[in-house]
Amino acid sequence: MSDYIKLPIFDKTGYVVLDSYDQSQDPQEWLDIEYVDWKSSGDTRFAPLASAYGDLECDGFWNHDPAKTDKDGMWVPKNVELAPKLVERAKEAGANIGRCRVIELQPNTYGEAIYNLHRDDNNRLNPEGTGWIVRAFFNLTDDPDSVMILREDKDDPATETRVPLGVGTQAVIDTQRLWHAVWHPGDKPRYCLITSYTSGPELDEYLTAKNAVDFVESMPMTDEEIAAGEAVAQGKRDAREAALRARGEDPRFGDGSLKVMEEEMSEA
Repeated sequence: MSDYIKLPIFDKTGYVVLDSYDQSQDPQEWLDIEYVDWKSSGDTRFAPLASAYGDLECDGFWNHDPAKTDKDGMWVPKNVELAPKLVERAKEAGANIGRCRVIELQPNTYGEAIYNLHRDDNNRLNPEGTGWIVRAFFNLTDDPDSVMILREDKDDPATETRVPLGVGTQAVIDTQRLWHAVWHPGDKPRYCLITSYTSGPELDEYLTAKNAVDFVESMPMTDEEIAAGEAVAQGKRDAREAALRARGEDPRFGDGSLKVMEEEMSEA
């Protein structure tokens, strides 16, 4: 029996994809807001819309005084004023919002994305018996060749799903369950609205209204393409371990992939 309130729709795959959003009707507010140099899985910046206490920063809520879980985010006045439509979209779910920010991701390769696979620490300090925190990813730019890579087992490509990220794609993911990263092979930055939501009846009703499905066809790749990406990722892991050893650090404190703990960084 779960110690948290979770939604059954996530039981099978850990993610859902909603109806696509008509992004063409919205202004490109993500180009107007202020970003901070906050690194996640890849070459990234973030523009916070809601943070722990309304400041223009992206740190984990538990790294503040007083510390709190990823709930009850406070809106960042400057960026909220510049991006009312994005705020409206985040609020539409009706669920409690924690962190809410726009990510800017520079192009990368499949192998780099595999190396950067990580899980989020969404529920640190979250009291048992309350709603489990999941994350919504609303793709803002048209990235038809990009995918959100999801794995149940970080080291097993057979558990991988590749969710296509065309303009208006909307997904909600249990990112504490699934290893994830975005493969973005485009020639321009990808922008995405990421919002932490608390599971409960409000989110359940929203997902139902948006015709959420718990499975999409994975973007096809050949075994050779996957193996080549795995080789790139393993090469980066080996290089990282060698660098740690050269500095006298114990590589057991990093698994060779990008160590993404939420007090340092977050995404996708």
